[in-house]
Amino acid sequence: MTEIVNKVQQSKLETIDLEKIVAGVQITELDLKDFLFHELILKEADFRKKLEAHDWNQYEEGYLTVFCSTDAILPKWAFMLVVQHAEAFTEEVFFGTKKDALIEIFRRKLDAIKWEEYEGSYVLLKGCSKMDVPPDVYMYATKKLLPHVGKLMYGEACSHVPVYRKQRKAPVPAK
Repeated sequence: MTEIVNKVQQSKLETIDLEKIVAGVQITELDLKDFLFHELILKEADFRKKLEAHDWNQYEEGYLTVFCSTDAILPKWAFMLVVQHAEAFTEEVFFGTKKDALIEIFRRKLDAIKWEEYEGSYVLLKGCSKMDVPPDVYMYATKKLLPHVGKLMYGEACSHVPVYRKQRKAPVPAK
């Protein structure tokens, strides 16, 4: 009987699972419509009172993203006031939707990686995950990897799509 050999494990393929980069990250959305009169009009005194009364503790140890889902026209200082209240409780406050914040968090975490460690490597950006990693993140990771990798692929080790292969330099003819 022949022994089963795991060729994937023996290969020089390095897998990057983007989902693991943001594992455990909690992002909560705060819709400012709930702080407005009839969900459309910002009355400064009322807005400030609602911000004061809001339970900011619920955002501890996570990220907060702030937006308004109605067609209300909000002054920029309204968002500044939210930051002033939330900043002490959150990891960070972002403007936009949960997806916007997720992309920014990914970018920051990807910027912190030492990509030189992948110099000449065959790298697979894992494709299947429980989280729906936005295409923007794959694009950003690709941009970071291209100057370093020998080969870049997407998918799973057993079934991947080649994305990039570094061109070998032609030998210089002798004089």
